Amino acid sequence: MRRNFATVGIILVFALCFASQVFATDGYFSDGYGIQQLGMGGAGVALPQGALAAATNPAGMVFVGNRFDLDLSLFRPIRSGSIIGNRLPPGYPDVNGTYDGSRLKDFVMPELGFNHMLRSNLSIGVAMYGNGGMNTTYLTPILLLGNTRPGVDLEQMFISPTVAMKLGRRNAVGVSLNIGYQMFKSFGLENFATAQSSIDPVHVTDRGYDSSEGAGVRVGWTGEVNNSVKLGATFQTKTYMSKFAQYRGLFAGQGSFDIPANFAGGVAYTGIKKTTIALDVERILYGQVKAIANPDSNQALLGSDNGPGFGWNDITVPKVGVEYKVNPRLTLRGGYNHSDVPFSGTQTFFNLLAPAVVQSHVTAGSTFKLGGGKEISLAYFHAFEHTVNGANSIPPTAGGGNANVRMYEDAVTVGFGWSRE
Repeated sequence: MRRNFATVGIILVFALCFASQVFATDGYFSDGYGIQQLGMGGAGVALPQGALAAATNPAGMVFVGNRFDLDLSLFRPIRSGSIIGNRLPPGYPDVNGTYDGSRLKDFVMPELGFNHMLRSNLSIGVAMYGNGGMNTTYLTPILLLGNTRPGVDLEQMFISPTVAMKLGRRNAVGVSLNIGYQMFKSFGLENFATAQSSIDPVHVTDRGYDSSEGAGVRVGWTGEVNNSVKLGATFQTKTYMSKFAQYRGLFAGQGSFDIPANFAGGVAYTGIKKTTIALDVERILYGQVKAIANPDSNQALLGSDNGPGFGWNDITVPKVGVEYKVNPRLTLRGGYNHSDVPFSGTQTFFNLLAPAVVQSHVTAGSTFKLGGGKEISLAYFHAFEHTVNGANSIPPTAGGGNANVRMYEDAVTVGFGWSRE
């Protein structure tokens, strides 16, 4: 067992170094974690199915047994923006038109989990996963932002050591320490790198990647009402991160970019033969992080405590999934997830860089047991195209008009699981 832990540790470090997380689904949080949950629209608070359960509800780890899971996703987000009705003074170029933000389209993303039962009622484990992300890479300059191709890249990752324990026969609790690591870069924002726009014009754009570290805690509970109904609840604190020093002139609070708290409740029903139905409702508190939540119209310099941000609000995300066991070896899944758009039409100008506007997501998945505790799983995810049209979102000083943002997404995930009694 000591060798097993060492091997998992090496894989975790390797995956952390090379993961590029760019899901922008529920705001910039992922729909779900673990391939079984992804196949069910992200629902899983009351339905732990693998060693990545810690990422959603750490209490579930005590029910998954001795287990290792490794998933790999190919993710393809298509994002764009347009500018309509802009009227810069004579002598300036016409900036109206459509801009393709998908110079980079395809991303490979791993996640993995490991769980070990110390006793029948006590488990320890660790999960490595990405907490969404934002990425835009425009093919051409947007002259209202700068004179080179603009974009941003935000990557957020967690390693979550977890302890879970059963309390009697029907209840369990768990806690994870979320060790967070994030990277960020911006480029092509030269128009904001001025003394009139920022408290530190040198540290606004084109500084390469900067990193930030921090930690938070996730706690969870699961309980059985009866043999057919299970409930779950989970809460993750704000993850307090160190500041992006290289972008202290861009983000409110001199480069502060914490990861917002979130909480969710769920129910799983197994009273239909061969069928399980899961329903979750999640709330993500984007409004508590100034760099994300401050309106872009704030009359303050970028980087100041009340500097402009992306204007994001808290969002609510219902998720529903169905699982059907065709036979002892084959399980099929399907799901649906509907996210609020985190910002209004008045905030679309800055969100040309972060067009997280998709709302309706459909998923499908399957697991095939290979024998010997091994299994292989597949999942497919599609977020339908959605556009948010700006409402006089471009400042009059920049010629006014509307900035519109558009996105749709697809992802295919393959996973390998191994369990041992």
